[in-house]
Amino acid sequence: MSEYKFIKWFEELGKKDVALVGGKGANLGELTNAGIPVPPGFCVTAEAYKYFVENVRVEDGRTLQEWILDIITQTNVDDSKQLQENTAKIREKIISMEMPAEIAKEIVDAYKKLSQRFNKDAVYVAVRSSATAEDLPEASFAGQQETYLDVYGEDDVLDKVKRCWASLWTARATFYRAKQGFDHSKVYLSAVVQKMVNSETSGVMFTANPVTNDRSEIMINAAWGLGEAVVSGAVSPDEYIVEKGTWKIKEKYIAKKEIMIVKNPETGKGTVTVKTAEYLGPEYVEKQVLTDEQILEVAKIGARIEEHYGWPQDIEWAYDKDDGKLYIVQSRPITTLKEEVKAEEAEMTEEMKVLLKGLGASPGIGAGKVVVIFDANDIDKVKEGDVLVTTMTNPDMVPAMKRASAIVTDEGGRTCHAAIVSRELGIPAVVGTKEATKVLKDGMLVTVDGTRGVVYEGIVKSLVKSEEEKAEGKVVVAGAPLITATEVKVNVSMPEVAERAAATGADGVGLLRAEHMILGIGAHPIKFIKEGREEELVEKLVEGIRKVVEAFYPRRVWYRTLDAPTNEFRELPGGEDEPEERNPMLGWRGIRRGLDQPELLKAEFKAIKRLVDEGYDNIGVMLPLVSHPEQIRKAKEIAMEVGLIPHKDVEWGVMIETPASALIIEDLIKEGLDFVSFGTNDLTQYTLAIDRDNERVFKLYDEKHPAVLKLIENVIKTCKKYGVETSICGQAGSDPKMVKLLVRMGIDSVSANPDAVELVRKTVAREEQKLMLEAARKRLFE
Repeated sequence: MSEYKFIKWFEELGKKDVALVGGKGANLGELTNAGIPVPPGFCVTAEAYKYFVENVRVEDGRTLQEWILDIITQTNVDDSKQLQENTAKIREKIISMEMPAEIAKEIVDAYKKLSQRFNKDAVYVAVRSSATAEDLPEASFAGQQETYLDVYGEDDVLDKVKRCWASLWTARATFYRAKQGFDHSKVYLSAVVQKMVNSETSGVMFTANPVTNDRSEIMINAAWGLGEAVVSGAVSPDEYIVEKGTWKIKEKYIAKKEIMIVKNPETGKGTVTVKTAEYLGPEYVEKQVLTDEQILEVAKIGARIEEHYGWPQDIEWAYDKDDGKLYIVQSRPITTLKEEVKAEEAEMTEEMKVLLKGLGASPGIGAGKVVVIFDANDIDKVKEGDVLVTTMTNPDMVPAMKRASAIVTDEGGRTCHAAIVSRELGIPAVVGTKEATKVLKDGMLVTVDGTRGVVYEGIVKSLVKSEEEKAEGKVVVAGAPLITATEVKVNVSMPEVAERAAATGADGVGLLRAEHMILGIGAHPIKFIKEGREEELVEKLVEGIRKVVEAFYPRRVWYRTLDAPTNEFRELPGGEDEPEERNPMLGWRGIRRGLDQPELLKAEFKAIKRLVDEGYDNIGVMLPLVSHPEQIRKAKEIAMEVGLIPHKDVEWGVMIETPASALIIEDLIKEGLDFVSFGTNDLTQYTLAIDRDNERVFKLYDEKHPAVLKLIENVIKTCKKYGVETSICGQAGSDPKMVKLLVRMGIDSVSANPDAVELVRKTVAREEQKLMLEAARKRLFE
């Protein structure tokens, strides 16, 4: 265990620790413990930030957190000027406040220990922000908070940690959270303090080609000096395409690398941008950055990291000039992979005048009026459907990017900010044109082909299918969705992401969680009921559930009733009466609480009844943590008290999360069930007697353990016998290896996280085809 309250070393962390140290910190810990070469370091946890804002007080006596939230509630995030002014005020306040001595002491002590590992009094470090809602499947916070490189000395480290905290309140991050439906009061920030790599060469790698969506290819971008030049798009990097397995270098694009970012030679702290020709020599401008041997070394470690996570990764890497070794400084899931798309084919004609060529960075066709901007102060000039043209986008420009029909930049490669964000938004983009801001003028009409990397003069009718699509800024793509016998559904945590989840083409929602809706209403739900505000509670639930059932209609949505453990409820106003439990995951939660507090379960059923009365016939009710038939019977009685009739108004199902429910599945079915869904996170935990939040035993946690698989297989067989539908909505539903096993067991549907729907659908289709082929061969040779 750590001797610190506010510090966690990488060795103490894993991917499960996102809530404590954010996505960046959790992944660095995960990689360290997987034996990947990661520069050592520690995280100043989100608890430290939380302690800071909740204990430091402003002049009028309010806590810093109260002061911040008061400003935010009065801010219209769509008013760019007001948003920038108010968030700047918050950042200035955070930086001006003194860090509590207890936090500062732990940071200094940890920094000294890190320095002593290298037999030095002080070492250069990178201080990076890591938001606690960062790099989740549902959203990518990449690039929204600050990173400080070549930080040196105790005072410098403390200052940069505080500046990272302040960067939680940039205009771009605040805007993104508001639009994604994140509760500002529930998002904290961890600061990663990591030994600085003295980079000779560095860059970014995608373990699946982010432009063609080809998962058999690895794309590597490389430049001289620090990787910040590549990530920010300040330099057009070399690009190498490597084929997995054969390790053949399929393509090389050697760029002109006019500039590079290095440690400031004058101050010894921070970074500066220099001209490559002056710093290294003229021959380095067009010299291949990585040797062929290094290209393959980078690619192979990328494949190893992807295999560890089971999903394509966006990885930052660097070669250290001091020891010549390769280091990984960050890895996160790629959130922009889509089904392979093909641009509309059109033959070149004299009418299709090419104005510019660059790198196709985000596929599709966009057309509209050119608006050239050079900084974030001009983003209001970009209206819906315009083509945004700039030197290079930055996170402050995201609101304008969302309105654009296409993006064109002078600089950057396929892994720069403009490329990544455009792919996430589904907007065509051409980057690295070198002269877009000179050639393209305000008001010009252009067509942007983000697949080929070409900008045409005028609206090219053969590319843009209709004036309506053009006006709406839609991307024109072609491609038929895969159809599978096993349905592929999606898990939804927040109503705000319903439309995005529906756009994945999922066959329905296999898990709609109630927790975010109920925990997000600002007070303990029982407090609403005790104060006579049940109607307000029910209406909030109706609003949240309606967003999802409407977005997916007529596809089915399975709503899981409340399953928040007591420790989550205790933090809410009115939650002071929650019991103190030694292990809340084994305590008063799920249907146990629902039956003990029937007024709460009744409120949920009233909300669903209203939606049924509105005509939504695509809702299913799913009871969590069921372990006895009597629990199903009592829940049905409560539903019928409010006029909600199981099996008639709604489908009725249970979660299979305990060995008890799996072993008595036949008894549960006889109580009346339309479907069951495996909650493999809990089923694995309870079957193997492993606390999945305990780092000492987490290595033993295995959802493919024979005991877990036997329980699942038995439930599927029994359900088939009685005509009950089977599904899975635990994390294992997003794991291709697990999905293959489930398809072979005969599961009816698989519910995955939004970013995994396409990969899971391909996995299901491939496995179904294999089964048919095996059956045909068997008949042939019998």
